[in-house]
Amino acid sequence: MNALPCQPGRRPAPSGPRAPAADPGRAESGGVRSRRVRARPWRLLPDPRATPFTFGYGLVLAATSLLSRYADPDTVDALLRGSSTDVAHLAHNPVLVLVASALWIAGGITSPYAIGFLLVLTALERRIGGWRTAGVFLLGHSVATLATEVPVGLSVLAGHLPDSSLHRLDYGISFGVAASVGALAGLLTPWPRWAVLVGFGWMLVDDLIEFADPMTNWGHLLALLIGISTWPLLGRGRRSQARGA
Repeated sequence: MNALPCQPGRRPAPSGPRAPAADPGRAESGGVRSRRVRARPWRLLPDPRATPFTFGYGLVLAATSLLSRYADPDTVDALLRGSSTDVAHLAHNPVLVLVASALWIAGGITSPYAIGFLLVLTALERRIGGWRTAGVFLLGHSVATLATEVPVGLSVLAGHLPDSSLHRLDYGISFGVAASVGALAGLLTPWPRWAVLVGFGWMLVDDLIEFADPMTNWGHLLALLIGISTWPLLGRGRRSQARGA
């Protein structure tokens, strides 16, 4: 029995183990951190440290877009025709024209595909890294280009198209962007994934229905499917990066 009287205004300490006190500083820092994650819209755009591929490539595209807008028209026309992935160029310098054609934006820097390039490739590179993003883009650009131009060459040989079809002007980044959209969709949760695929896919089908440039429109759909086909590889790469971290 305790002989000392209990002092007024004070309670005896509990005999059981004491629960650890909450750290207000940690809770506050966690709240600030979560607020910062939600309020960083600049992460939608590329930067040289986190997304060097998209940032550097974007600078090149901005330079060529300014060149095509303000340079001598005859010079620009000669450069674009020299960069065209038509059948004649692909038959002689396939690697050179596949790279050169991806240095220009059809429609200029205000094209929807220019905006899509910045947003889609930035998001993709933040998730899978620069090398894989470049691989997806180049895969869609190259395979979709060859898949649309080779039939033209065969049709000319068969006599179904005139020889002028061998020199059809074809350049731009749209095939690579379409493949990147398909790849990025596979890294999203189900609802955003299907919203992106249905929305973007419907836009491509609507372009095809208009029949303004059916060969390019078929190439966009094919590039989207190429991006979707990379889902197993990109998922495995993302899991390996998480294990390495």
